[in-house]
Amino acid sequence: MTEAEIRAFAEASRGGRRLIGIDLGTKTIGLALSDVGRQIASPLETIRRVKFTPDVARLRQLCETHGVGGLVMGLPLNMDGSEGPRVQSTRSFVRNLKPLLDLPVLFCDERLSTAAVTRALIAADASRAKRGDVVDMLAAAYILQGCLDQMRGVLEEEAAEDA
Repeated sequence: MTEAEIRAFAEASRGGRRLIGIDLGTKTIGLALSDVGRQIASPLETIRRVKFTPDVARLRQLCETHGVGGLVMGLPLNMDGSEGPRVQSTRSFVRNLKPLLDLPVLFCDERLSTAAVTRALIAADASRAKRGDVVDMLAAAYILQGCLDQMRGVLEEEAAEDA
């Protein structure tokens, strides 16, 4: 994700509105929500995937309920940075989503997000069942928080240059 992509997304995503972070899996979709000031990401929900249409209907409902201005989609790059079948699947999901949910989308590298969250849950002595229930939405929060931090840095740097 380049600085130009971040700036374009920040402008297109209607400042002052929340963002939803998405960790797209084959069986679940982890969701996280930013605050209006786009400072903090909080876990929101895990959608158990059924079919595309009902999955998107739930996402749309959450976007409307929370006044969402944009989506931050985790991009599951390979460890060497290359794109594999999971990235193709994620991009395909977004292509199919766009006509149904007209919000800007920013792709963010999600490498190691689930591993980092799982390590934190294990350190907190969370049971395997509890980890399974929350890991996807916590991974979405991890992805969204990283993006918010990057976005804030880029926009603050831009404001300092303009001053």
